[in-house]
Amino acid sequence: MAVLQKIRQRSLLLILVIGFSLLAFIVQDLYRKGGFNETPKYVGTVNGKDISFEDFRLKVSNVEKSGQQGMTSTQAVNRVWDQEVSIALVSAEFEKLGIRTSEKHIMEVFKTDQNIGQNPMFQTNGTFDLAKFKEYFKSNPEQAQFVKDKEKDAELNAKYTIYNSLVKAGMYTTEAEGKLKYEMEANKVNFDYVAVLFSSMKDTDFKITDAEITDYMKKNEKKYKAEETREVEYITIEDKASPEDEAEVKTTINALLNQRVVYNQATGKNDTLPGFKGAANTIEFVNENSDVPYDSTYVAKKDLPVSDAEQLFATPAGEIYGPYMKGNMYCISKVMGRKAGANAKASHILISYEGTQVPNKKEKRTKEQAKAKAEQLLAQVKANPGNFFMVALMNSDDSSAQQGGDLGYFGPNQMVKPFNDFVFNNPVGTIGLVETDFGFHIINVTEKQDAIRLATIGQKIEPSEATTDKLYTKAVKFEMDANEKDFEKVAKAANLTVNPSVKVKAMDESFGATGNQRQIVRWAFDKETNVGDVKRFEVVNLGNIVAKLKKVNEKGLMAVEDARPMVEPILIKKKKAEKIKAKMKGSSLQAIATASGATVQQAVDLTVENANIPNAGFERQVVGTAFAIGLNKISAPIEGNAGVYVVKPTLITKAPVLKNHAEYVTKLKSQVTGYAGRVIPALKEEADIEDNRTKFNY
Repeated sequence: MAVLQKIRQRSLLLILVIGFSLLAFIVQDLYRKGGFNETPKYVGTVNGKDISFEDFRLKVSNVEKSGQQGMTSTQAVNRVWDQEVSIALVSAEFEKLGIRTSEKHIMEVFKTDQNIGQNPMFQTNGTFDLAKFKEYFKSNPEQAQFVKDKEKDAELNAKYTIYNSLVKAGMYTTEAEGKLKYEMEANKVNFDYVAVLFSSMKDTDFKITDAEITDYMKKNEKKYKAEETREVEYITIEDKASPEDEAEVKTTINALLNQRVVYNQATGKNDTLPGFKGAANTIEFVNENSDVPYDSTYVAKKDLPVSDAEQLFATPAGEIYGPYMKGNMYCISKVMGRKAGANAKASHILISYEGTQVPNKKEKRTKEQAKAKAEQLLAQVKANPGNFFMVALMNSDDSSAQQGGDLGYFGPNQMVKPFNDFVFNNPVGTIGLVETDFGFHIINVTEKQDAIRLATIGQKIEPSEATTDKLYTKAVKFEMDANEKDFEKVAKAANLTVNPSVKVKAMDESFGATGNQRQIVRWAFDKETNVGDVKRFEVVNLGNIVAKLKKVNEKGLMAVEDARPMVEPILIKKKKAEKIKAKMKGSSLQAIATASGATVQQAVDLTVENANIPNAGFERQVVGTAFAIGLNKISAPIEGNAGVYVVKPTLITKAPVLKNHAEYVTKLKSQVTGYAGRVIPALKEEADIEDNRTKFNY
């Protein structure tokens, strides 16, 4: 009673303490989950222009609903993101340039739209009719929103067409550029030179520090900037059958061969069941006991499992072969029959004509002309069957012409009836002519295969429940141990292999050899996940992946270890060049050659476009310097692609003056044709883009 009295006296205090604790728990949870408006309103920002989450979500949903085969949700998100970023960038350019569109521009876009311009409802005599189009939506105002949505896209497309035209128009080639191109190809120079190649020095003699690589990257930030990434190492524990599971399936399959006694719960007695050998109805027996239903198809030897094909094909009718492995199944097969010439191989030459399903696009023919040509070719290949390949290659209207008309193997009724009947009703070596809806076929029956029909009982080798439980327990234990101990040591103790680290970006989906594992990437970028954390993931059709966050690479310069393979050769080359230049001293080429341990060599008739220096390689900068410094003058050391050079021009031959350089202008124009396609990547390179997609659980 005394205790209860004390509790009553302090009840208000207890209530306050409990209430404060609950409030603290809720507040902590809200902060942890971003409950206080931590999630941004916008899915991203491009140069200060926000991309609305709701609008973005709707567009992603529409892409997913479009049902493009094989597209994942993440791929849909990435596609819409790329589109939205591009639209924001080019829209800003439209504003800068004052690009505007009129109804005429929008209608031109509508004309190419399959749902509008190609819709018979809006056409007159096969041509888009603007009046019909407007009248329809005037009479059906409930459909007006469709037009408004289409107009937005059409306006954007129209503006981009104008913008793209302006960009292309700006990429013209002048007469002066054509003249320069001509001179770079035609002006020639002879020079004496001394070359010390970088290959004469060992790379291992030059050490490049991490600090040197970092300094170089800082001077070239655009080239070596990197997105935020995570490095994850992992092990896989596949949910696969154990040797015991395989043995059990094999025992079950073997037990089906002979009659067996089983207990019948309904009658309370033992029943004697027939085995595969003595089954009264083989097909029913297969369907009752096999994971794969009975297949009556005749099978050629080449289509049987390689290791068992000879034995299976040699098994007499009515006999059983097995058990044997076929893919992931144990099988036993009874030979049900044998058929000669079940599959055939043939070549053909197709001569089509106007009105057939594949009319010849190069040569228009009437049926009579096609028949005459086919008969002519038939006589030709009959006289010389060995020439069939070349005749088909040169004359056939079918895509198989590239293979000399070879159609490969096929079974009965896979070809159109006249073709099928000719091949299967004639012996190998027969050459003849048939007509089908495709045209006239000159057919050469080249091979036939015998085949057997099998009744096969196959049972899949799958992990048993006990095996799955055992593997699950192993994965859970590994996760627990790896969270407390060294990941690699725990893996080694469990006889598991740690896979090479996978580097992923925030919106990546692919995860190493395991395919698309978006859940692992999300976890790696979760703000609650720290370096060293370990987590287990269950993966359908694989088993368990246990991953460890190994490293976080922040946005900015590339990690030194990633940049080293690219930057180290550049810095080694620079150090070699400095060492070589220090030796290249002297008042003459011979003196410079002696000082640097080289020889004086000659280069003849080189041009800027053909700058291949003997014994060195393509060195445009070296050849350009030879043109520039003047005759008989010795250059300063020139750092080239393959080494360091000192040159002394001995002869410069100017090309004849041309009145017109149109040919060279044309050459340059062809080079800049695709430059317009670089605009958006260039705008992205310079843009300030903030990507918040991961904060919306994408």
